Amino acid sequence: MKVNIERSDLLKAMSRAQGVVERRNTIPILANVLIEAEGDSVAFRATDLDIEVVDKTNGMVNQAGATTVGAHTLHEIVRKLPDGSQVELSDDGQSGRLEVKAGRSHFSLATLPKEDFPIMATSEYASNFAVPAPTLRRLFDKAKFAISTEETRYYLNGVYMHSADGPDGKTLRCVATDGHRLAQIDDTLPEGAEELPGVIVPRKTVGELRKLLDDDDVQIAVSVSETKVRFSTPQITLTSKVIDGSFPDYARVIPAGNTKRMEVDAAEFAAAVDRVSTVSSERSRAVKLSLDEDRLILSVNAPDSGAADEELAVAYADEPLEIGFNAKYLLEIASQVDRENAVFMFNTAADPTLMREGSDASATYVVMPMRV
Repeated sequence: MKVNIERSDLLKAMSRAQGVVERRNTIPILANVLIEAEGDSVAFRATDLDIEVVDKTNGMVNQAGATTVGAHTLHEIVRKLPDGSQVELSDDGQSGRLEVKAGRSHFSLATLPKEDFPIMATSEYASNFAVPAPTLRRLFDKAKFAISTEETRYYLNGVYMHSADGPDGKTLRCVATDGHRLAQIDDTLPEGAEELPGVIVPRKTVGELRKLLDDDDVQIAVSVSETKVRFSTPQITLTSKVIDGSFPDYARVIPAGNTKRMEVDAAEFAAAVDRVSTVSSERSRAVKLSLDEDRLILSVNAPDSGAADEELAVAYADEPLEIGFNAKYLLEIASQVDRENAVFMFNTAADPTLMREGSDASATYVVMPMRV
């Protein structure tokens, strides 16, 4: 194999590859990236046996072939090469070495046989549809903060993607929850997604998927089966196993009877929560919301370090209410709001609170209160 690739193209491909490769591996081949050169493109394939990413990039292929080399090492080398340089990768197939040349730099890296590299088996996908990158980005970005990190509740360690009945018909919905907060994001159901089986996309896959979604003009081809999900653009294919478990009936958690309505400037609210929570050394310290007519007082009382309060003008016309929340959860939810105002719907100090982005019903957030 012998190829020449522009350094920036190689760096992009290697960044995606090394994101999938685990730093600690009991199986040596999983630390490597499979490089396959053919025609006028070079494919870089990496896997941790649960996720596989294949990134095709343009290159001048002088001699077709394939080899595997340490992903993190090659990534670091390429990262440190001068911008704009041409990188030559060559492997004679006999020496067990990959030669990397760029300008006056030369590296000789150990390789492993390409035959040992595990290729993720293809699946029969029950549902195939296309989604614009900005749509998919919004669905996952707004939901992912609520993914649980508790390994014992593994079925909450991802985003539940499925088709659902929304107020205006069928929707493509992403939901995540950790038991303390919940995010439910809807968008129009794409053509071909009617038979979409509900799948839980793992946290790591959600992180890797984000790297595919920066280009607003790209359509993402989505394929879903009972066990796998695949996201692809013309250059990149990301395939992942889905979490084998049942996502809980999240609809029961979303309160329907909350009538006390507060509307507040989202950016002002987030900044005020951030300021008053500064006095607490614990990020999980409860922030108390004291509501009266068109007035909100945010307060934190940390006996060991001090106290703080701040008053905000809000739209509120119900009976006075005092309710406490984890400051971190409030900040995360407020930071999701793209519109100017956040609307909070309360019931009592002990009941879950609903939050929406202004009049937009396509994003719903729920946060559990804390005792204060």
